Amino acid sequence: MKNFAESTRDFVTEWALNILILLFGTTTLVQAFIVPTPSMDPTVLVGDHLLVDKLSYSPSDGFSKHLLPYTEPKRGDVIVFRYPVDISQNYVKRCMGVPGDHIKLIDKALYLNGTKLVEPYVQHVRPYIDAYADNFPPSDTSGGYERGREMLANHVVNGELVVPDGQYFAMGDNRDNSADSRYWGFVPRENIIGKPLVIFWSYDAPTADWVDYNTNHFIDLAKNFFVKTRWDRTLKLVRGIPVQ
Repeated sequence: MKNFAESTRDFVTEWALNILILLFGTTTLVQAFIVPTPSMDPTVLVGDHLLVDKLSYSPSDGFSKHLLPYTEPKRGDVIVFRYPVDISQNYVKRCMGVPGDHIKLIDKALYLNGTKLVEPYVQHVRPYIDAYADNFPPSDTSGGYERGREMLANHVVNGELVVPDGQYFAMGDNRDNSADSRYWGFVPRENIIGKPLVIFWSYDAPTADWVDYNTNHFIDLAKNFFVKTRWDRTLKLVRGIPVQ
């Protein structure tokens, strides 16, 4: 457990980094991202506007690795990545499996390398067990996308999904309402853009408004900006939760 001094130092360091990025960052360092779907409820909500740190997972080669704190994606990190089925879209999910991990779900419970996880960040909204998503890998592999079927055909060993080199397994925290790696397969390392740092604005509007900026959306903003802005989420940090 961290003591008070260590926790305070980590908090100050994290906020100092956020402020520096806000003041001096460019699209090379950070990227704004709008959450359009509820797949990561309650960690991030539809209408959360995030600043994504693009340096965290940058390849560390040459002299730069001694200057910048590069890391590899870790289990429990919230990550933003190019959707493997359509790289023009960016997705946000939680990294639940890194290369070499063995993954399975039994009646919604996630087992990682043989250990049942306690997941305080997960939300379950479906009252029944889905044969495909909740007992995974499924016995019937005909569901999902072609990439997902290929994953199940080539990377299941003794009833567990084994994450190969250079790939990651991503899931939504809104576990019963998330199109994630269970359906469309692994996230290639090169697709991972970065991790969210902070919610710089959050506005309570439906998915359709963020996917298609229609006239009604701008009218709604003009009329309800102060009422529907989630002020309690403004400048809220987005942190991963270590998963072992």
